[in-house]
Amino acid sequence: MERLQAAIEKARMQRGEPASHKTRNTSQKSSSAPPKNLTMWESLPEADFKREKLHRNRILAFEGGQESAPFDMLRTRMLQQAKQNGWKRIAIVSPHSGCGKSTMSANIGFSLARQRDLYSIVLDFDLRRAGLTRLLGQHSPFGMDDVVNRKADFPDAAKRYGPNVAFGLNSGSKVKNPSEILQSPQTSEVLAEISAAYEPDIILFDMPPLMASDDNFGFLQNVDCALIIVAAEKTPMSQIDVAERHVAELTNVMGVILNKCRYPSKAHGYEYDYY
Repeated sequence: MERLQAAIEKARMQRGEPASHKTRNTSQKSSSAPPKNLTMWESLPEADFKREKLHRNRILAFEGGQESAPFDMLRTRMLQQAKQNGWKRIAIVSPHSGCGKSTMSANIGFSLARQRDLYSIVLDFDLRRAGLTRLLGQHSPFGMDDVVNRKADFPDAAKRYGPNVAFGLNSGSKVKNPSEILQSPQTSEVLAEISAAYEPDIILFDMPPLMASDDNFGFLQNVDCALIIVAAEKTPMSQIDVAERHVAELTNVMGVILNKCRYPSKAHGYEYDYY
């Protein structure tokens, strides 16, 4: 991991960029205060997650415990950085498919659920594939594309887990124009309305792979920062460098997460097998 970070910093220096970027804040500073309108959260339909399904899909933070530790540490670091910079909207992106960004989004979402003083929304904005919705084993008659097109309200496409986390899902039907939807000013308006109604502390966006389409390039200016998920032994440094540069042009780079690696953790006394 140290070699990866060193390589990223070297690439930044070669491009003449500073090692750390100035913050770009598109939302007000995060607060740990509960939402003013708790009835909005309570009215969201509650999800019926199947433990076996989640475990098969490597959603390991669902029940907490030892397997959830890496995600809990990532959650805490993420929240600390978000609080320090006043960030609330965080995109989860990857250079290419198969890096595990949807799996990461789901695990962070369940980890956030154990922070009972925080209210979080996780949105499936990979409109072409609905990977997050599939991993969660959920079905919805409406998707986030319907919500941003004002064909449905947010509760029609949302499922609540516990009192403080909501997942915005997709229907699984093919979306004809996802890039145009994500770039639309109406999408920004709808997101502002959701934020005003539910007052979440954190909104996570599971986004499409960067190099698969232009979906991200029209949308990332709506977020405060992005986490870049890369796959060990699969994502070359050249792609990491390109992804980091593209994201930095649009928003703040919160960090690069090396996923799907095996390494022994002497500090914890056991091995993290996949993340």
